[in-house]
Amino acid sequence: MKSILDASVFFSEYPVEGELFTTPSVCDELKDIRSKGKFEKLCAEGLRVMSPGPESTDKVRAAAKKTRDAGVISDTDCELLALALETGAVLYTDDFAIQNVACILGVQIHSILQRRAKRVHWKYRCTGCGRYFDHDGECLICGSAIKRKLK
Repeated sequence: MKSILDASVFFSEYPVEGELFTTPSVCDELKDIRSKGKFEKLCAEGLRVMSPGPESTDKVRAAAKKTRDAGVISDTDCELLALALETGAVLYTDDFAIQNVACILGVQIHSILQRRAKRVHWKYRCTGCGRYFDHDGECLICGSAIKRKLK
């Protein structure tokens, strides 16, 4: 079975097997000796570090806009989802925003230590005047912050 590993796999003792992949940006997130050690161990067992193509990354960004997770999904998250999309692999992650976008893309998710996320619909509301918007940022009406909230 093909599996894409998010950084949280390297920070945990969660066992993974099969054909393993991750992205270069996940490798950059591994700072402590324990996570680097697990990375080296998995590399010795066949873990491959790959970058996804731009087409799949664009599909992920478009899906993140649909789920309204575009503001919270990182470049690393996009790469992981794009690689899972390209390879047809299961993505191991506890990140709820990644799981939300994966649902739209049809990418299979396996949570590590957290419960699996339910599909979430976001809305954006001004903290000052209470108006709803399609994005976060600053309200054009009253100047207050627009925050992301659950529908």
